[in-house]
Amino acid sequence: MNGNANDLRTPLKRARGLGSAKDGTHHFIWQRVTAIATGLSGLWLLGMLLTLRSGDYAVVHGLVADPVNATVLVAFLLGMFWHARLGLQVIVEDYVHTPLSATLAQLAILFVCALAAIAGVLAVLRIALGS
Repeated sequence: MNGNANDLRTPLKRARGLGSAKDGTHHFIWQRVTAIATGLSGLWLLGMLLTLRSGDYAVVHGLVADPVNATVLVAFLLGMFWHARLGLQVIVEDYVHTPLSATLAQLAILFVCALAAIAGVLAVLRIALGS
């Protein structure tokens, strides 16, 4: 057997050199960081929305134009779409087994999340900067 008692790979996997890609921890940590960031900024935005139940357009526009609220909204958008991309990446890695389909799905996820995040951030900046 192997000299390392902690090596749980089968002899065939050891012979082929198959094992951990050593990238899962990084992905795991960023998934949790974006979840916490999205959750906290989402709570801020939920509180903001609850105060706007009877607000007219000018009140809502003024609230979004406030620098603190605009910053939290941008952080929410970036964190949410990054978190979505990471989660969908795991789903594709786990359930799409054809290499071409997996690559195309990963690219589609990347482009859709990036474009949606850019559109959302530009919309908030347009309101916040008064353009």
